[in-house]
Amino acid sequence: MKNSSQVSYFTLAAYLDSGDVKFLYFVVLLTAYVLIIGANVFLMVVICMNRSLHEPMYMFLLSLFVNELYGSTGLFPFLLVQILSDLHTVAAPLCFLQVFIIYSYGGVEYLSLTAMSYDRYVAVCCPLRYKTLMTADRTATLIVLTWSYPLVLITVMVCLSSSLQLCGNVINKVYCDNYSVVKLSCSDASVNNIYGLVTTFCTIVFPLILIIFTYIKIFRVCLHGSKQTRQKAISTCAPHLAVLLNFSFGACFETLQSRFDMSRVPTVLRIFLSLYSGFLLPPLLNPLIYGGLDLIQKMKKCFWFPRVSDTLLPVVLF
Repeated sequence: MKNSSQVSYFTLAAYLDSGDVKFLYFVVLLTAYVLIIGANVFLMVVICMNRSLHEPMYMFLLSLFVNELYGSTGLFPFLLVQILSDLHTVAAPLCFLQVFIIYSYGGVEYLSLTAMSYDRYVAVCCPLRYKTLMTADRTATLIVLTWSYPLVLITVMVCLSSSLQLCGNVINKVYCDNYSVVKLSCSDASVNNIYGLVTTFCTIVFPLILIIFTYIKIFRVCLHGSKQTRQKAISTCAPHLAVLLNFSFGACFETLQSRFDMSRVPTVLRIFLSLYSGFLLPPLLNPLIYGGLDLIQKMKKCFWFPRVSDTLLPVVLF
């Protein structure tokens, strides 16, 4: 038996021998990464520079965009190097670092969406008390919890995984995955499995329960409210729901792929769906979704922001 400290590297076995096509993959992923950086940084700068956007909802959006950059940077540079490499190996410390970044990215994403759903709940259900409930201190507290809560949970998870005794070092994915490492264990991994389920509940299931609860409240208000109230709820909640469903699809696919045998699904399709739905689509689509007309109009009020036509700006955002 080998202790994980004696495993100096992991081999990523899901990469295919694609020959010259790998350069096409490299260009596509590099372009996507540049677009992700450009779109998210652009909106972050806009929110920071425009004082009229220093409101709770836009502060949560700022945190969300920072997380998109955080998760993308933890994956895409690694993928770009691996695509051009012939060995597809990664040092053990870097592998566990990537596990930490990817899992904490997912946790922060869900908790950010939970904080945003609470903000929408207050705005729709308690509009007259919005200013007193969503104060700057409460907004800052929610953002701090959004980041610290999953970071602590994932730190413990990575520490447990890195202390396992391993009998192999081959991971059947294109990036490092915690459950794939746990499956390599020669020793009893029941603690890791139980803690993994607890972490999944705390970072995915529990936030989803809170989001569903807030939207039940919102829908009840809409059913008994005026037409104007329903229109306000739709305009403020539709982008949030779109982002939630988009990211949840990727998270569900990754969970199914890790826990169940999907060998019947072609490898190329599994890799594509894993990257596209979990790491490529959300960071690209979220800025586009939240770069709606309301934010566009407010961006034009920035003293440094020129008058850009409505047809050009969505292209720049995407």
